[in-house]
Amino acid sequence: MSEKKKVSVLEGFKAFLMRGNVVDLAVAVVIGAAFTNIVNSVVKGLISPVIGLVGTQSLDAYKTCIKDPCGTGADGKPTGVELLWGSVLNATLTFLITAAVVYFLMVLPMSKYLARQEARRKAKEGVQETMEITELVVLKEIRDELIAQRGVDGTVHSGVSGPRL
Repeated sequence: MSEKKKVSVLEGFKAFLMRGNVVDLAVAVVIGAAFTNIVNSVVKGLISPVIGLVGTQSLDAYKTCIKDPCGTGADGKPTGVELLWGSVLNATLTFLITAAVVYFLMVLPMSKYLARQEARRKAKEGVQETMEITELVVLKEIRDELIAQRGVDGTVHSGVSGPRL
């Protein structure tokens, strides 16, 4: 009995892993990790040197001492309290660059594509609806014409007037 339960649990786990959204999520995580390396390289190789023209080459070197003495003691341990705002600036720039690239290269084109698809779908629905309305109008006109040809007494009139006797 326990063997059968183990098999069903494993089958359930396999079904969970093979669902489309789990696989898509795994692919997104892998691509995101690779993309993070690219963005970090851009920040360290391009952005930091440009900022280094004004100050130091590494953003991590920017810091403020809020409790003296700041530095490293004789025993090699840090002394004082420092705010490492350069590291925060570096992380913020990395985030902003990542967000900009994701938005402009992925989100914006996909939004435009989906909007075009939606417009096409609505246009097709509008044409179909117009055809249905036109067909309904034509059928009503045919009905009205048939009723007019029958006349009041229920006899069919040809619609051609001839001499009266």
